[in-house]
Amino acid sequence: MSIVNAKEIMVEAAKHGYAIGAFNITDLLQFEAVIDAAVEKKAPVIVQTSVKPSKFLGTNMMVSIFRTLAGSAPVPVCLHLDHCTEIDYCKKCADAGYTNIMIDASKQSYEENIRPPKEVVDYCHKAGNISVEGELGTVSGVEDQVKVAEDEAQLANPKQSVEFVERTGLDIFAPAIGTAHGVYKTKNPKVDFDRLATINKMLNGSGIKTPLVVHGGTGLSEEYIKKLLAAGGAKFNVSTELKHTLIDTKFEYITAHRDEYDPGKIDVAVRDATRKAVMHWIDMLESAGKA
Repeated sequence: MSIVNAKEIMVEAAKHGYAIGAFNITDLLQFEAVIDAAVEKKAPVIVQTSVKPSKFLGTNMMVSIFRTLAGSAPVPVCLHLDHCTEIDYCKKCADAGYTNIMIDASKQSYEENIRPPKEVVDYCHKAGNISVEGELGTVSGVEDQVKVAEDEAQLANPKQSVEFVERTGLDIFAPAIGTAHGVYKTKNPKVDFDRLATINKMLNGSGIKTPLVVHGGTGLSEEYIKKLLAAGGAKFNVSTELKHTLIDTKFEYITAHRDEYDPGKIDVAVRDATRKAVMHWIDMLESAGKA
């Protein structure tokens, strides 16, 4: 069974200069498409659910799908809860079988951002082989229930980043470096590559201890992705692109086949389009063949 936590596959990625694609899904079709793409590309992969779809489908249903699909996949697969602000729900998902949990208290003050990750880390490590992600600074944009205005976004302080990881015990770390959730308004967003590289050197310069996460993957150019890989990004989150792929593909198929009433054909179109999008990301992150 190829069920893993995020840290174990990210450590290898960080050591060898590639990154793991972490793809937010909202339904079974996307779940299948992400794993199908990873299998075809022979790549480790992280399937992510935000809180809303996780609650809508139910944690037990989500984990059952995960175990069914990942259990027969010949590549490592992690199930990650993304941007959860509720400690109790983090624990519920850990108990259900998620293998990586992100507790997001990043909109709180620095000191108030310490306690929630520490509590979730202690719980998950005691519960089993579950890694935990936390964020310092704030990433602008919208990610389901998490909304941060551009002028409210704050970049992670490198020295605080080290202290934050040490005090919380986080397994993987997402420093805010200027990337954004949603669709970028410019082709050249202001991303602080040097900040990521500095934090990576301070945390992992003597060996990979806490791999780094890049939020806001949708819309980043290949040039930016290569720079972020070189700076230490070992996990890239992709959410908005898959939402657009799902909705646009359905709209285009229904528009072109208005007299057809076969939901299965729409499902096939969505799954294929999603699989192609994920494979493209796997190629850009250079994780193909790394499973």
